[in-house]
Amino acid sequence: MEQILIYADSLTWGIIPNTRERLAFDKRWPGVFEKTLLSAGKDIRVIENCLNGRRSAWPDPFKPGRDGSEGLAQVIEMHSPLKLVILMLGTNDFQSTHVNDAWLSAQGVSKLVNIIRQSPIEPVMSVPDILIVAPPGISEPKGQIADKFRGAEMRFKGLPDELEKVAAEQSTHFFNAGDVTESSRVDGIHLDEPQHRALGSALAEFALQRTLV
Repeated sequence: MEQILIYADSLTWGIIPNTRERLAFDKRWPGVFEKTLLSAGKDIRVIENCLNGRRSAWPDPFKPGRDGSEGLAQVIEMHSPLKLVILMLGTNDFQSTHVNDAWLSAQGVSKLVNIIRQSPIEPVMSVPDILIVAPPGISEPKGQIADKFRGAEMRFKGLPDELEKVAAEQSTHFFNAGDVTESSRVDGIHLDEPQHRALGSALAEFALQRTLV
């Protein structure tokens, strides 16, 4: 059995927009991704490590542990051997507590790639492949999170292009979630259940076509 680690934030954790509730595993995209690969005959296990509010490489001034670069090496060590690590981060880099632009956010993700490749895994274990997934675009933030993401839709612009450049520079795989889904119309940030289904299915097809699993 091969293991796939998904390292992400609330979009992947499966928060139901404008609530504090969570979609069940088989309804959020990692579950759809795993089920699709299993149905294709792949002997895989998906490991979720998804934290609400996680940035790529910046701390949250109000909540501890949201800097995605802190502890990542230990997460890789903990779950190795890994066939693939999927990174889908960046959205929270544009919270109103930060002044990041797309280039800066992409550099944060690049830092995570370096951490993964330098993690202290056992000598007999191989360094996993890495897939960078650009999150879907931010539309106008609404509801409970409107103030937290004020102006984020403007600062987010260009992130998929910058992440694709990082993927090319770092020789990782790249997928733009915005090609298959938009963000929820309920809050402008997260994903509704049909959007999780679309993303999970598309990522599974991508992984199969490129023999990542």
